[in-house]
Amino acid sequence: MELIVYSTSGTDTGKKVQVADSIVNAEPNDHAIYLDVKQYMANQRQGTHKSKERSEMSGSTKKLGKQKGGGGARRGDINSPLLHGGARVFGPRPRDYSFKLNKKVKRLARLSALAYKFKENNVTVVEDFSFDAPKTKKMVEILKNLNLSEKKSLLVLAESNNFVFLSSRNLPRIRVANVSNLNTYEILNAKNIVFVESSAKKLDEIFAPAE
Repeated sequence: MELIVYSTSGTDTGKKVQVADSIVNAEPNDHAIYLDVKQYMANQRQGTHKSKERSEMSGSTKKLGKQKGGGGARRGDINSPLLHGGARVFGPRPRDYSFKLNKKVKRLARLSALAYKFKENNVTVVEDFSFDAPKTKKMVEILKNLNLSEKKSLLVLAESNNFVFLSSRNLPRIRVANVSNLNTYEILNAKNIVFVESSAKKLDEIFAPAE
């Protein structure tokens, strides 16, 4: 499939980028997408939640009432979970929520997410550009020229560019990522994917059929 390359002013440069049909026409696998997004979200969790259980609380160990005959549930000391201010039963403990996912599944998930964007015609290719210094105003102008200023977009670069990253950091509707570090969540979370010309040319290399 050939994609038109636009200039930063929003005009057709006359150039085109070839993207393999195996990427554009890939059959999306929704379960692979679900697993990859689930892993990404799980990895974002700190897992530092903690509540005190009965043995961890400080307080008198004196038994407050008789074992039987009180008409209510049995309770021991003031730390009993039955009492207001008492301990919690089976409360949350610090834990690691991350889990393993095979590389081939993650690759299939990213490929599926990209395929959805291609099917929805939500992929744009712009010529390579850079800044001499962080220029948020210039980034806003580029997005406006591409009719993307009101859409949540993901700008995909071929390699890290600190000035481009800093220029977009304060803009709520644009995120910047490297083509080699794309993840399924970021692709799906954006309405439009904007590749620079050099990153679009790397797609075939990254998503070459797995052996």
